[in-house]
Amino acid sequence: MPLDPTPRTPENLEAPGDVTARALLTVSGADRPGVTARLFAALSDPSEGAPAFEVLDVEQVVVHGQLVLGVVVGALPGPGGTAVGDDVLLAHLGRLAGQVAADVGLRVEVESATPVERAPAPVGRPHHVILLGRPVPPEAVAGAARGIAAVGGNIDAIRRLSDYPVTSFELTVSGAEATALRTELGAVAAATGADIAVEQVGLARRSKRLIVLDVDSTLVRGEVIDELAARAGRAAEVARITAAAMNGELDFAESLRKRVAVLAGLPVEVLDEVREHLVLTPGARTLIRTLQRLGFRCGIVSGGFTQITDPLAETLGLDFAAANTLEVVDGRLTGGLVGEIVDRPGKARALARFAEQYGIPLEQTVAVGDGANDLDMLNTAGLGIAFNAKPFVREQAHTALNQPYLDAVLQVLGFTRDEVLDAV
Repeated sequence: MPLDPTPRTPENLEAPGDVTARALLTVSGADRPGVTARLFAALSDPSEGAPAFEVLDVEQVVVHGQLVLGVVVGALPGPGGTAVGDDVLLAHLGRLAGQVAADVGLRVEVESATPVERAPAPVGRPHHVILLGRPVPPEAVAGAARGIAAVGGNIDAIRRLSDYPVTSFELTVSGAEATALRTELGAVAAATGADIAVEQVGLARRSKRLIVLDVDSTLVRGEVIDELAARAGRAAEVARITAAAMNGELDFAESLRKRVAVLAGLPVEVLDEVREHLVLTPGARTLIRTLQRLGFRCGIVSGGFTQITDPLAETLGLDFAAANTLEVVDGRLTGGLVGEIVDRPGKARALARFAEQYGIPLEQTVAVGDGANDLDMLNTAGLGIAFNAKPFVREQAHTALNQPYLDAVLQVLGFTRDEVLDAV
């Protein structure tokens, strides 16, 4: 058989004279198995006088057990190229719809689907807008929708990603420029208290392969150095220095040296005590286990101390860890550090080093942190997530999460609750 000299393309598939009439069938009602199969079986019925159909479009969604299935079909020309008129098509589909509705017990509606003029191609690439909250108030959805429209965007689809521990929805948006969209939705998030993340649609989103987590106030609750300072009787002084450093008001390396100096004389055993009392952030184990099952390399890069982070990384089965090392002499802390300081630029260097070690491009990495010393790392990664971060950090990171659950990161990456449960 010779090759067709005019292969079908999106442009000529719907050309006049190919499909002579078209209609939209909408099935709605309580979802049950076999509905889609029954509808398409009816459309393929070869009974005498029935036109031949071509499937032009299908959309199906189930919301809280309620099905909405839309199918656009076109009637192909009859023998000798005879066109099928709209009245003939609608009459035939009306009878077919009645039979299907009686069989499945759902509503089946039929209407003409006259082709509409193609809209101009949207500006830029589509984006995913992830809306998270506990709960998600209607005003957050309304605000997001208004914000998207305000920058020329259109919501093409919405799906629920999770209902626990946070509720999250993913909106697919076309026609909006990325910076304008993020700016507009950032204002909505601030006004409503919901978290709103924006990511470009494409393979890069699901190609992430390495994640780096900050430790203090990210992977674990609280700040380790504050716990150590409390045992030295200098808690208030160190807490003030820590807050200034995390807010970007004080150079991290300078602040670290000042805080470590007050620990001089503490017995090394206090490190074991503090480590034993660490509390993981809710969702931390779920995040790590899920990503490990998906093939991610997972690790920590901390401005804290290897005497704490290395055993933690071993307990969690992490692939790598980087942190500062406290100097110990004769079983006591000297108030000094050993080796290179892992500060703000040091964290970014550590991320790059681990990515290179595992042969993973930086655009396929994720970084999560909360402080100013995390900013270089967050912006070096393909996706930087500010987690319950200071305002200074939220404003400069790619996206921000203000939920108390670390596994909400999975929804930002586009994973549904069901996919998470399957992975763990």
